[in-house]
Amino acid sequence: MTILHVARFMSAFTHLPLGQRIPASLHGVSCSLPTMRDVIGYEEKDPEITKHLTSGYPRFVVHPFAKRAAAHLIRTQGLVGQSLWLTSSRRAAERLRAHLASPAVRLLEDGPLTGIAFPENAALSSRAKIFLQHTGMFLSSREAEDYLLRAGELESAQPETTFEGYAAGNVKGHVARASGHAESGDVFLAPSGMNAIYGAFRVAAALQRAKGRTRWLQFGWLYLDTIAILQKFTDQPAQDYLFQGDVFDLDALRRLFSEQGDKIAGIITEVPTNPLIQTPDLATIRGLCRSHGALLIIDPTIASPFNIDVLPYADVMVNSLTKYTASEGDVIMGSVVVNPESPHAADFRARLPAELEPVYSRDLERLAAQIGDTTAVMAQINSSTPAIVEFLRTHPRIKALYWSHHPASRENYLKLARSPNALGSMLSFELAMPLALFYDRLRLPKGPSFGMKTTLICPFIYLAHYDLITSETGRATLAAAGLSPELLRMSIGCEPAEDIIAALAEALG
Repeated sequence: MTILHVARFMSAFTHLPLGQRIPASLHGVSCSLPTMRDVIGYEEKDPEITKHLTSGYPRFVVHPFAKRAAAHLIRTQGLVGQSLWLTSSRRAAERLRAHLASPAVRLLEDGPLTGIAFPENAALSSRAKIFLQHTGMFLSSREAEDYLLRAGELESAQPETTFEGYAAGNVKGHVARASGHAESGDVFLAPSGMNAIYGAFRVAAALQRAKGRTRWLQFGWLYLDTIAILQKFTDQPAQDYLFQGDVFDLDALRRLFSEQGDKIAGIITEVPTNPLIQTPDLATIRGLCRSHGALLIIDPTIASPFNIDVLPYADVMVNSLTKYTASEGDVIMGSVVVNPESPHAADFRARLPAELEPVYSRDLERLAAQIGDTTAVMAQINSSTPAIVEFLRTHPRIKALYWSHHPASRENYLKLARSPNALGSMLSFELAMPLALFYDRLRLPKGPSFGMKTTLICPFIYLAHYDLITSETGRATLAAAGLSPELLRMSIGCEPAEDIIAALAEALG
């Protein structure tokens, strides 16, 4: 079937109502934001919009089970008038209390459930939420569900397929094999991709601090919470946070190392970057890091380690297992893989367990039940990508298209690709038509996250950087990074390519 023929059919997709979980599971990590009005209302906390959002991406929207668990504790432990934030462990609660640095904050425990409580205070609550978002230390929705079962607040858990056997070993084995160069002992799990990044960063920063190295470079435009970790958790952010937006300007990187190489602790980068899907020359970057004593942390989540081979270039590879390996879209988890050839491998192996948060057993069992599908899921996605790219590339209403084989990145990406067909699911594009006109009538599922069997699209800059869109200086920052506020990011799923194209064609008009 040709693209022109596909465009004549009505979309096989249906509009999902505002707030519907994607997938429909109680533990689904995305939710439907079907119109630009909904997107803006979500960002501006419009009660007419937020009242429909019973769930959302777990690091941004507190899960309803976690809210119910907190309400139960407030009611049963005499905490009326208190704010309560539940965490992934006691250690996380202690770190949150230290971060807030307020005498009003106290630790709270009820069996295995831990958190902090303090008299209601909007500023403290905002700081607590942002810290947990950046560090990935929120309570697991399944742990909250089990707590509610024990407390008699729920009659039964949601039925779901789980892995029977040693789930952690199963997951680590799959992750190690996907890396191509590591063993299970090099794989460390975390309750989210952000906690994996935060934990790896803390280990690396401690190793380098002992050598008098405290400056960290953000290489390329990265995911917002990765940026926040570098901006907020370096020793002295005003001087220790460095940023180079152009991942292709290796001369600028060489100059930076020439001028500050003895102070640079390391680089954090995404390969490819999010959302422009740019792939730098990793061999050159690794060489500069090694020759100047800097560490290199690489996040390949956008394309997946199942598609690209980055571990040989990194000291550690960090990855969100929520993407692709949890392809049903109902588990949040992350991993750190130590490069066994790194001169710092032994130090990372020894120190990571003390920095990463524990992963809840039921999340592991659920991920282990899905992770074996990853190779087949990636094969399906990779087979669909070329036709969808060609449709968008040649459509008169597409102004710009970014993907793994974009001419600026193709050569660098192919050096890492596990096969010439390992294209990945991620596309970003700009329209030569009004954004709301296209977005509102598009029938594809619209919400945050990616790497599901379900195709997902979102106005990424609105969701990730609304604060920049809504100020003149912010828009200038985006423009300097080559980012259009109206950029759309699409993750191709496992639906037939012709159905995805038909939905795009219908919305493009």
